[in-house]
Amino acid sequence: MIEVEAVKTKAEIATVEHLLRKHKGDVYGDIWRIGVNLALRISDLLAIEYGALDTERRELRLVEGKTGKARTLRLNDTVLKLVERRRQEHPTDRYLFQTHANRSKAMQKPIGRVTVAKAFKEIGDILRVRLGTHSMRKSRGWAMYSDGVPVEMVSKVLNHSSPAVTMTYLGITKAEVMQTYEDYEL
Repeated sequence: MIEVEAVKTKAEIATVEHLLRKHKGDVYGDIWRIGVNLALRISDLLAIEYGALDTERRELRLVEGKTGKARTLRLNDTVLKLVERRRQEHPTDRYLFQTHANRSKAMQKPIGRVTVAKAFKEIGDILRVRLGTHSMRKSRGWAMYSDGVPVEMVSKVLNHSSPAVTMTYLGITKAEVMQTYEDYEL
């Protein structure tokens, strides 16, 4: 499995979204933007049904596919605006990211993760970044961590089993930890 990277600045996150919209279409830009904000695994993100979204309470309720854990996430303004726009554009859709391909017209199903992965890889190639569907989660985690959010909280948001898993996930190395002893002489 190819390891993908986090997109580490807000400007880079916006660039990825812009390029996805320009080269692949709005749905891929929406997947990226909502994915970065919710930090869900791609299978959980693509499986979101409108019925699971409570826009009045600003919540998304789901059971994670990988862990089987029930979760409730807060929907921020960015996500709410995108959800409302998608709902207005596709009022009969069941899924937030539903495919509208001709061969799928008869049944409602979400866009496939392989299709999204290919779109993300193409944009990553343009930017010379190893971009994949997991880059959304990593980017969210990295943004929080680099803004000073404690690794324990980042771990909780990503629903990792421990902060040690999150440190590995974010690419925080032993050398970086050791460097803090040089950087913070008190």
